[in-house]
Amino acid sequence: MIIALWSAIFPGLGHLLLSKYVSGMILFMWEVLINLKSHLNLSIYYTFTADFEMAKAVLDKRWLMLYIPTYLFAIWDSYRSTVDMNNHFVLAAREDAEIQPFVIHPFGFNYVDKSSPLVAVIWSAITPGAGQLIIHRIVVAYFLLILWVVVVYMSKALPAVYHTALGQFDLAKELVDKQWMLNIPSILFFSIYDAYTNTVESNKLYEWEQSKFLKREYQDVRFPMPFRPGQERTRMYVVSNFEHSIGLESAITELQMRGIPKKDILAVPLDKQGEDRLLFDRTHASDGRSTLDFPIISAALCSLFGIIYGFALRWGPILWALIGTGVGFGVGVLIKLLVSRKRREKLRAELPEVVLMVACTDAQLDAVRDMLWKNGALGVSRLSLDGGA
Repeated sequence: MIIALWSAIFPGLGHLLLSKYVSGMILFMWEVLINLKSHLNLSIYYTFTADFEMAKAVLDKRWLMLYIPTYLFAIWDSYRSTVDMNNHFVLAAREDAEIQPFVIHPFGFNYVDKSSPLVAVIWSAITPGAGQLIIHRIVVAYFLLILWVVVVYMSKALPAVYHTALGQFDLAKELVDKQWMLNIPSILFFSIYDAYTNTVESNKLYEWEQSKFLKREYQDVRFPMPFRPGQERTRMYVVSNFEHSIGLESAITELQMRGIPKKDILAVPLDKQGEDRLLFDRTHASDGRSTLDFPIISAALCSLFGIIYGFALRWGPILWALIGTGVGFGVGVLIKLLVSRKRREKLRAELPEVVLMVACTDAQLDAVRDMLWKNGALGVSRLSLDGGA
């Protein structure tokens, strides 16, 4: 439903969220062209300001009649595609499908890693497309960057921001091109939402891929398990725990470079218990049930109304767009919490996600400990089979 709602706000956005780049960009450019030629945004503006005669007069019916069928198709197709992709995800999970974590080609390289959703949101709010660059969604990133420059320039939004900051509200109203200005909330808030959700999903994909790698490469049947019957108790173990991160793999490879055989390293990714969902996802807590999906859509819609009515109000479209954003986001969070009956969970310490056990000799103990601490271990302890601590 969220994908369908983004398609309803602006055809093509739902497809871009699904990474269906060609379909998404074609539908998006179609929306811009037909909307511009039919003067649909102007008609929307006059409709919501109750100037119905002007709303009818500005419309070009030759272009408007092309709009409705494709608009409805974009909503339906994005909904259908989401259902299909969800089914493919279920099959991939059941079949334990391989994930390619690193790709190099003549135009650059791409890889799966962990990023902060908050950082991606902040950069997308400053410049739509920048947040997508952080998580390597290159096609969407440059599409949004180019589109943002064009829309902001054609709408004359930046001069309006300048005059609004100086308190020259009437001049700001006169400068703005309403037809182009009404496109800004959709692009801005979509960029924020896309960067946030895809950062969360990328983090989850990273954990999934790393878990598969550790289980495949570092669960050797020859690992000298403690308390094996008849085993001579001359070995000791260094036990540590990690979050899923590049530091974990760096620690493992450094141990091997320093003489610890691969068979003496055991990595056990932990399954997470079905815990209460967080109100907001964090870098290392991405459960995919964020409270932000509906509030972002609500903020986009209220920002749009803020722009429309801002032309008739004292402070102009820029300030009222900001007010609408705040009100829409707040109301969206409240409705989401009431509908889903979620409760804010107290922030808690990050739980370990992988247990790493290294079999070593007493002479190697200090070096192993130092390597684990240096690479971001959450905790390190010595386990000796001779009764030592």
